[in-house]
Amino acid sequence: EKESQSSFLHLLKTKKKARQVERALAETNEAFKEKMKVIADRWGDLHARRAQLKDHVERFGRIIQENEEVQILSLEINSKEKEVNKQKESELLRAKMELEALRKEHWKLRKKVQKYSIFKKYLEDVVKISQFEDIPEVTSRYELLLRTHKDLLQSQQGHKELTEQDTMLLEQYRAEKEAEMLQYKSELGQLKLRFDQAQSDILLWETRWADVQKRTSKKTRKLWTIKLAIHNLFQ
Repeated sequence: EKESQSSFLHLLKTKKKARQVERALAETNEAFKEKMKVIADRWGDLHARRAQLKDHVERFGRIIQENEEVQILSLEINSKEKEVNKQKESELLRAKMELEALRKEHWKLRKKVQKYSIFKKYLEDVVKISQFEDIPEVTSRYELLLRTHKDLLQSQQGHKELTEQDTMLLEQYRAEKEAEMLQYKSELGQLKLRFDQAQSDILLWETRWADVQKRTSKKTRKLWTIKLAIHNLFQ
């Protein structure tokens, strides 16, 4: 179906180009006819001038047969006539080649139009059984759908790119957080070791503190005994 629609669009473009070529061919034919008419008129004028010049040359030749200027003038006229004839023949050949090229192009376009005429019939049937009024409206709706489909694909592509970008950022964030968690676990292990060491130190210092308190209590009792004995002796 896509190939048929593309072929139909190609058919429309081909028909449009064929009409343009037909118009160009008609204009070229008209210009060619006018150019041929101008060339024919120039040829007539040229022959008339040539006859006149020839008559003058013959008349002056009869009068002054040995006059070199007349001979030089005759040679110049013949040279100019040859140059003009050569230029006109070149223009005529170029015009014929252009006309032949246009005819070939017109024939190719006509064959393409005949080849794709089935799609025109198909679209005419579509118009008959649908809500469209004519074929250009069908093609316009088709082009609108193509543009909408293209915009949708671009939107999906943009959404896909954003999703991929978000996924990449999420993976990057996850990797960073996992690295931070590993660092925190390492710091937590070190703190736990320090805590265990502190607990061990606390037990050691509590034991030492108990010994100090015990010795202090003994010394305090001994001091009170000495104070009491001194007081008794003083009494």
